[in-house]
Amino acid sequence: MDRDTLRAWVDGYERAWRAPGVDGLEAIFTRDATYSTAPFEPPFRGLAAIGQLWAAERSPGEEFTMVAEIVAVEGDTGVVRVEVRYTRPREQRYRDLWIVRLAADGRCREFEEWPFWPPGSGGGFGAGPAEGEPAGR
Repeated sequence: MDRDTLRAWVDGYERAWRAPGVDGLEAIFTRDATYSTAPFEPPFRGLAAIGQLWAAERSPGEEFTMVAEIVAVEGDTGVVRVEVRYTRPREQRYRDLWIVRLAADGRCREFEEWPFWPPGSGGGFGAGPAEGEPAGR
């Protein structure tokens, strides 16, 4: 992986998050990808589980800006600092670190998010699947 490959993946992630539905996930995640919503949360495993997470976490008509800065790339792993400002349906600001491990085809096989939000702002993260729960919720 290089910075251009990681930048292309981040741009694809943003496009997929903005698009209705979850059909765009196949273009950015491998079939067996893992997706952690926070460092100590168990990961969602596979496209179906990631799709369920995305469907539950996004709001129809949400509006936001996203600025991403690639911090580091080493081998198949990249670190990205992401600032997201939601303006609708509710104002919320996040500053995240993403740890992204890409497969040879440029799709993500492991995604780990470290979300942060201003104190007192009511930010949060999606809980991982319950212990013993199948890969999909």
